[in-house]
Amino acid sequence: MMFFRLLSDIRWQRASQKWGNRSQARRHTSAATESSVSLPTHAQVVICGGGIMGTSVAYHLSKLGWKDILLLEQGRLAAGSTRFCAGIVSSARHLSLEQKMADYSNKLYQQLEQETGIQTGYIRTGSILLAQTQDRLISLKRLNSRLNVLGIPSEIISLKRVSELYPLISIHDLVGAMHVPEDAIVSSADVTLALASAASQNGVQIHDRTNVMHVMVKKGRVTGVETDKGSIECQYFVNCAGQWAYELGLSNEEPVNIPLHACEHFYLLTRPLEIPLQSSTPTVMDADGRIYIRNWQGGILSGGFEKNPKPIFTEGKNQLEVQNLHEDWDHFEPLLSSLLRRMPALEALEILKLVNCPESFTPDMRCIMGESPTVQGYFVLAGMNSAGASFAGGAGKYLAEWMVQGYPSENVWELDLKRFGVLQSSRTFLRHRVMEVMPLIADIKVPRWDFQTGRQLRTSPLYDRLDAQGARWMEKHGFERPKYFVPPEKDLLALEHSKTFYKPDWFDIVEAEVKCCKEAVCVIDMSSFAKFEISSTGNEALEVLQYLFSNDLDVPVGHIVHTGMLNADGGYENDCSIARLSKRSFFMISPSDQQVHCWSWLKRHMPENDVLFLEDVTWKYTALNLIGPRAMAVLSELSYAPLTPDHFPNLFCKEMSVGYANGIRVMSMTHTGEPGFMLYIPIEYALHVYNELMSVGQKYGIRNAGYYALRSLRIENFFAFWGQDLNAYTTPMECGREFRVKLDKGMDFIGQDALLKQKQNGVYKRFTMFILEDHDTDLDLWPWWGEPIYRNGQYVGVTTSSAYSYTLERHICLGFVHNFNEETGEQLVVTTDFINRGEYEIDIAGHRFQAKAKLYPFVSLYAYKRRKDEIEMSDVHGK
Repeated sequence: MMFFRLLSDIRWQRASQKWGNRSQARRHTSAATESSVSLPTHAQVVICGGGIMGTSVAYHLSKLGWKDILLLEQGRLAAGSTRFCAGIVSSARHLSLEQKMADYSNKLYQQLEQETGIQTGYIRTGSILLAQTQDRLISLKRLNSRLNVLGIPSEIISLKRVSELYPLISIHDLVGAMHVPEDAIVSSADVTLALASAASQNGVQIHDRTNVMHVMVKKGRVTGVETDKGSIECQYFVNCAGQWAYELGLSNEEPVNIPLHACEHFYLLTRPLEIPLQSSTPTVMDADGRIYIRNWQGGILSGGFEKNPKPIFTEGKNQLEVQNLHEDWDHFEPLLSSLLRRMPALEALEILKLVNCPESFTPDMRCIMGESPTVQGYFVLAGMNSAGASFAGGAGKYLAEWMVQGYPSENVWELDLKRFGVLQSSRTFLRHRVMEVMPLIADIKVPRWDFQTGRQLRTSPLYDRLDAQGARWMEKHGFERPKYFVPPEKDLLALEHSKTFYKPDWFDIVEAEVKCCKEAVCVIDMSSFAKFEISSTGNEALEVLQYLFSNDLDVPVGHIVHTGMLNADGGYENDCSIARLSKRSFFMISPSDQQVHCWSWLKRHMPENDVLFLEDVTWKYTALNLIGPRAMAVLSELSYAPLTPDHFPNLFCKEMSVGYANGIRVMSMTHTGEPGFMLYIPIEYALHVYNELMSVGQKYGIRNAGYYALRSLRIENFFAFWGQDLNAYTTPMECGREFRVKLDKGMDFIGQDALLKQKQNGVYKRFTMFILEDHDTDLDLWPWWGEPIYRNGQYVGVTTSSAYSYTLERHICLGFVHNFNEETGEQLVVTTDFINRGEYEIDIAGHRFQAKAKLYPFVSLYAYKRRKDEIEMSDVHGK
């Protein structure tokens, strides 16, 4: 046991010496890391955390030209969880953004040794991902398709090829595998020191053994940090404190919520095999066995993600440097058994050490980056979910770009801190959720799975009533939303455990709900949507909204405007509907997961004065979507108000009574293109209004419906949705929403110049609808999202969302089509003619299905043709 401890310390000390000597050779002293050197009193940026994340941010900031940077570490550089990192760098990630981050990290580490002279332990080994089940193999095939279009080499290989690449691997229970030849391993501690060395050479000051006590904030902005060695003024602060990031965020004068929690993470080290493994021996990922295996000095390093993880430090325990926690062989035994089943030849191999180190995990298995929604200048990069080595390079690059340029070069919303709310930062919530998250890392990522822990956090007043009627629930931004409603005759348990890449068991249930929306009337609880009220004593509310939104909001009272809140490049920061309640007040409806981001954007762009008011009223209203051709009849009976198009035109809002309840905001819109109304009901009236709707609606065939039906309807009507189809890099011109932009509304708005330029020069991607032509819904794999799109055999984009259209009886995929120059890879303008003249295919797990592309919805045209055919057929049979 002492051998490993000494080896680790000696290795760290050697790397430290190399870093210091290299820096001195370049006339950059390493004395900045000595505790005796006094801290500067001012810096542009202070980074807290001297692990692989903090040094990556410092490195990339310095590369982008920022020099006045101070990196502080409470212990020694790379002596936290970075020191115990397994050092696997793999691009085999299911999220496209994570694939890009890992690929960049791989390339960065490869050239870092040449740049700094410090050995990083980089070895290109490749990795082999094993599949014990057909579902796992499908998951790997989907992953392989996505990697290939990003230019990351990978292939599905035979079991014979697995044995050739790694003879020690038992293949008796495998059904297939995937090989990613450019994956690598590194020494994370040495990479950290190399990044620190390069950053130091670029002017970054590094001080170890310096503890950040808290961040000072004034008027919502970072002004400095308080350390155990004095105060430092700064404009930017970066929290890269790893497992302590949560604690540090709460210690600020204005707390920043960073939802992550530490768990114990185990891996073992062995002595070299009798014939030591070659340094280039591939890394093995056996997710079905919950383990990973890599070469370590001729022996192996093997860890995994057990089903019963052990969360730690819930009480906020702190320590300067991470030490090896207590061995727990009983806890590790299932992973050890899995390892011996996969590599029986290891049975007699001597185990050198069982390492137990802390690792931080987040509520949704994705790392956290970005700027705080409450404190400007406060940035975060933490919560790597045991993939720090893979993500550090790319994540540091994106965060540095975000700070310097205002936004990263890729859409990082899926990792943005603002995807979480305050509610997801409860210690109890985090402890319970990470106990679920850690095992899920090894589980198959089937479409539309739901977390089971931390649920019923935010609920509508109708939750118990809907639950009693068979509602099955999904969670969005902590809010419970009904997916569908299980009829009494269905097996509830079987549906709850149905997980598949093929046709799901809820297919018929959702079909019935969609049919009811089309032919009768349904009620969908949409209370989770974010809702804001903006008002003023004069015209200030209108003026600021005209500046923030692309459409013209100077409309008559009662009218509703669909519009986008854009950034300077014309991309969607938010896509919403705004009703003008009065001359001086507006009601804004946004997607559920936009609540924190939208509030932050509005607050930062609205002037601070006593005459302009912004209020988040999400919690004040229950929202019911009354959808279908008979919605008007139901509502008419309860309101005694005329609801015909003459009295209540489309996109109109009116406060009225429904049943006994007064002050209900009724809007003639449904978010799907179907006829109907949205009812925004003060929560104290919610149960009464719902009961009245269901009672009166019985004779009209009313029933409950869920978000799966809503999704099918909105996709077949070609409605784009923010967070899935739209993001900060998508403009209205690219997604066919020019009609929601008023370039001549009489005043400038954010993003106007970018849109004028696109209007003149054309766009480089177009939002397109695809109908799968030769796809068998019952037998073939379903498209879900992220499938590559091919035009005339050339890759042109990926799907952003998809659903089965019960109207067309076909699958519909939505996605963006690009036009790449085949020789240079340069992006070219995408014209309508370019879209219409192409032959398209959608790649689902390696199988390409023919697809018909359209730039407009054609459900109504198809339905008309079908009705006509049915009439003609009935005439024939009648004769």
